Amino acid sequence: MLNLKKLTCLTLFLVSPLLFATPSLQAEDKAPLRIICFGAHPDDAEYKNGGTAALWAQQGHKVKLVSVTNGDIGHFEMAGGTLAQRRTAEVKAAAKILGVESEVLDIHDGELLPTLENRKKIVKLIREWKADLVISHRPWDYHPDHRYVGVLVQDAAFMVTVPYFCPDVPRLKKNPVFMYSSDGFQKPYPFRPDVVVAVDNVFDQKLKAVAQLVSQSLEGGAGGNPERAAKVPPANPPELRVEHIRPSWSRRQSSEANKYRTELIGIYGEDVGKKIKYAESFELCEYGSRPNKKMLLKLFPIEASIPKTDK
Repeated sequence: MLNLKKLTCLTLFLVSPLLFATPSLQAEDKAPLRIICFGAHPDDAEYKNGGTAALWAQQGHKVKLVSVTNGDIGHFEMAGGTLAQRRTAEVKAAAKILGVESEVLDIHDGELLPTLENRKKIVKLIREWKADLVISHRPWDYHPDHRYVGVLVQDAAFMVTVPYFCPDVPRLKKNPVFMYSSDGFQKPYPFRPDVVVAVDNVFDQKLKAVAQLVSQSLEGGAGGNPERAAKVPPANPPELRVEHIRPSWSRRQSSEANKYRTELIGIYGEDVGKKIKYAESFELCEYGSRPNKKMLLKLFPIEASIPKTDK
């Protein structure tokens, strides 16, 4: 007759390597990614990365959106500390909706330069966040602040691993993956996406976040005017402002999806790729870690972004 107690002990002995190894492997596989996105002003990272950031957050990953300047001249009728405070509050409200963190650096809008001091600020932010993935503007753009964010982040790409550069913040032992958010500029070469993410599932969430950026998305920022500001719907109910910006943002995100339809089909397959309405896209920087295509796609919430179909 079998001794149940001995059989149980034998079974545990035989499978014990799996029992003790599997949880650690699972923990490693499921460890949340840490993503930091740099925009020049309090709206850039939200505009370019907000949908993908929301998808990452839904999957339990940690995302931080950083505005490298405080946006204090980015409005047609106000400036200075009052505007900086207003725009900081706007991106904080947007971050809450997206489920991410937000930070605004105290650097004057229009005055960002690629100095050693600013390089150290960027290095420290990347290290403190323990970033796996870093996203920024490309270093050629219409706005000097955008260009210099790109330069500063590129300059940080190697320095984040150097032990005695900014030694007060521990270096990263593994260089993150560095990527660019999309733009339409053609020289010295046009944006070429390596990853295009469907944001259909979070499009309304992104709209709600963008609607919090009232000084920019509704009033027009530095390019606005009193006539445009007068057309801004009241804050309540909030749906009014969301619907006010829906047409322009629908055109904006659908244009990106249509422009990179071939890439969407390559990532999602033909059936899904053809149906995607809205997208955000990213290009791999040649600095930092250089994952292959398969590993790169694992950094992005591709499966979670497959558009849901009505049954």
